Amino acid sequence: MAKIGKSNLKPSVAPYHRVVAKFGTSLLTGGGDRLNQDIMSHLVAQVAQLQKQDMELLIVSSGAIASGRHKLGLTMEVKDIPLRQVLASVGQNRLMSVYEQLFSQHDITVAQALLTKADLSDRSGYLNARNTLLALLELQVICIVNENDVVAVDEIQEAKFGDNDNLSAMVANLVYADLLLMLTDAAGLYTADPHRDASARLIPQVDRIDSGIERLAAHTPSDLGTGGMVTKIEAAKLATASGVTVIVADGREPNVILRLVAGETVGTRFLPSTSRLESRKRWMLSGLSTKGKLVVDSGAVLALKKQNRSLLAAGISHVEGKFQRGAIVNIYDPQGTRLGCGITNYSSSDLDIIKGAHSRKITSLLGYDYGSEVVHRNNLVVF
Repeated sequence: MAKIGKSNLKPSVAPYHRVVAKFGTSLLTGGGDRLNQDIMSHLVAQVAQLQKQDMELLIVSSGAIASGRHKLGLTMEVKDIPLRQVLASVGQNRLMSVYEQLFSQHDITVAQALLTKADLSDRSGYLNARNTLLALLELQVICIVNENDVVAVDEIQEAKFGDNDNLSAMVANLVYADLLLMLTDAAGLYTADPHRDASARLIPQVDRIDSGIERLAAHTPSDLGTGGMVTKIEAAKLATASGVTVIVADGREPNVILRLVAGETVGTRFLPSTSRLESRKRWMLSGLSTKGKLVVDSGAVLALKKQNRSLLAAGISHVEGKFQRGAIVNIYDPQGTRLGCGITNYSSSDLDIIKGAHSRKITSLLGYDYGSEVVHRNNLVVF
């Protein structure tokens, strides 16, 4: 299991300038069936105070479907996708109206950005979204980001983030945030389910997310929204791999945003697993454009992780998916752990032929070659 930091660890300096705050459904509704304006007002006041201190903030907000359900007078949980899209369409207007009203009390302008994976899956779309969000930050406009549930559906996996936890990590990646706050109705990540195990304790800091941490997430209760602690850990893994600090905390704590930004130990803090990555590698790491999967042998794992080498055909044991040359592929070790991702110089059909072969045999096997590296180290991101 990953090393868990000490509970009394508190940074002497909190170098956070750009913050993404994600508000979960159960937090915004107070566990009820409608938006709780008292809770939202408290959160908004904290964001407004930080902006007045020259910090840059974006909000990723759930709550549209819950708001739409209440507005239409529906009491039961809705799982039917078309109806959920209707609820999102109705509820987005209400959600934004509440945010606009609350932020106007602090003389702050708000904007809305509805995103889907399709918007960001190509490089130009990614950069266009990034430029828009950065321009809003520069103008001191608070942007409320949500997934465009009206057009993003579960059946089209490539077009849906799946939950606002992963969307918040993508936004943090997109704008080079220093800190991602995922505020929910749970105190953070526990060693066990605190509702069932009296010895369960809150984990104040995670230095690295590994399989042990991922297993713990399944036993930690979280909000009633689309996500849960499992998706929060998935999101934290993406964000920390891009150099972003992530904190999962109870948004009902008094002044929790102000306290977290000041460096106080509240909830569970996930430390960045790498230094900041340049823009192209962040886009690759996001997984938005991943087309396939390569499984490599133990020798390739060593070359990639310890020796900063390129991936060669000889180290590839298995190829999954159909993709062309220039596609982004995920890379896994023999145990099924994702090592990273990269841009492949060969198509899946080519790799099915040359996998396991020495580089000098590529021309004889294919009749041509695009170089000895399947994925060059300059086009590779390794966790």
